[in-house]
Parts: sequence; C-alpha cells; structure tokens
Amino acid sequence: MNSDSRLERANDNAAAFWLAQARVHGWRSRVLPGLTAVRCARTPDDAHRILVTRPYAEHGSLEEELADLLSAWKTMHFTVEDPYGGLDLSRFGATRMPEMPVMVRDPGPVEGATTVLPAVYGAHGGGSLTVDEVQDGDGFALVERAIVEGFPLPARRPWVRGEALPEQLLGEPGWRAWLGRVDGAVAGTCLTYDDGRATGVYWVATLPDWRGRGVAKAVLRTALAHAHPDRPATLVATTLGEPLYRKLGFVEQARTRWWSRASAEG
Repeated sequence: MNSDSRLERANDNAAAFWLAQARVHGWRSRVLPGLTAVRCARTPDDAHRILVTRPYAEHGSLEEELADLLSAWKTMHFTVEDPYGGLDLSRFGATRMPEMPVMVRDPGPVEGATTVLPAVYGAHGGGSLTVDEVQDGDGFALVERAIVEGFPLPARRPWVRGEALPEQLLGEPGWRAWLGRVDGAVAGTCLTYDDGRATGVYWVATLPDWRGRGVAKAVLRTALAHAHPDRPATLVATTLGEPLYRKLGFVEQARTRWWSRASAEG
C-alpha cells in the first residue's frame, strides 16, 4: 500500500493531533513504526489513546508490542484505533466497538461557504447563524464547553475550563477552532488540525437545543473553506455525522475498528 495514500494521511493527521495534545498537557507519548501512543493522564480514569497508522503483515507481533506498552505504562483504560481491522484485543479485556468510516475530502471549493469571516448563513431557528474562527482563550473556552456538552465528552462533565482542552492548544501550529453562534448564543463547534499534508476535522459538536437546524453543516463549511482548502481534509465519521460528511464531499477510505478497555485486565 502506498504510504502516502489518503488513508495513511488521515492516520498520520490523527496521530499528530493527539501528539499536539500530549505536548501541551505534558503527557508521555511513544511513536513506533506504524503505531503512535499517547498516555493521557489528566485523571486515573483517562483512556490512553493508541493509533495504528500503517498496515501490518502479522497481527501477533503488533499485539505483543501493545502488550509491552500497556505493561510499561501500567495502563488501566485504553482506546485503540485500528483502520486495518486485523487486531483482536479481547485477550487484553478490551471490547470491540462499532466500526466507523475514515473519510477524506479532496481539495477544492466548498459549496455554499462564504469567503469572509465571520461567515453568515442567514436564519436558523429564527435567528442569524454566524461562524467564526476562535482567536483567544475566552473564545476557546466556549469551544471546549460546547465539545464537552455537545459531542459529548461524559468523562469531562461537568465542564471545567481548560481541563479537557487547555487554551495553550491554540498556540500549537496547525491547531484551529471554529465556533457557530445563533444570535450570539453558542450553537456548535469543531476543531481542525493541519499537519502540512492534510487538515483533520475533529469533535464536530452541536449543542442539543440546536440539533437538526444546519449548525454542524455551516460550521464545517466554514472550517473546510478557510483551513487550508488546498489540502485534503480527513475525519472519522460517527453514524449520525456520516450523511452530512458525504454531502460535503468526503469519501470513505476504510472502516476503522476501535477497541476499548474501561478497567484493568483481570
């Protein structure tokens, strides 16, 4: 498989996205050939994040590498993303989660997006929807809260400013945040991360009161139009989000298999 394929670009972007968080939080990380791991350590309940980034000829050796890593880090909880689908982590006490599509959108104009910021999309639910890029800590706190409450991130609730996403992330090269408001009230958000080869889209969230009103579509249109539209855009789609992403030009490259362990083995 071409190491510069769309799938590998998506994998590399996701790995870089988590490594950026590791730098800001001060978490340990490990990058091996075809594998990136981040030891998330905000609380003992945090799941360490492990991403398989390249195809593997034999799953047994990769599973042994994972076993060594989990032992060295004394990992209790983890999430492993395997876009190649060959691992069986049940022996580690992990549960196989539903597969999700890894999707890529080729560079190109975004239909319906505005060329200036803030982007204005007219009436939505009786109000005017605007989308802008967040530039400061107070704005980023609004983004963080919308992700915690709208994505949602149950482990980070109730929301505490800076606990999930410290504002220092805005200083990480390639890291950008987008916020949608209806008549000034926060309605939805997403993050993008550009690694120089692709722009990843992460944590697309709409607050419950605004779901089904086109908020996520407007936020995504704006982000795609202004966050390096000359590069491929990548994401992993949830079931709810997949139809929207397809309408915006994203195409499935593979289905990633996630494994999750919520407690220590045995």
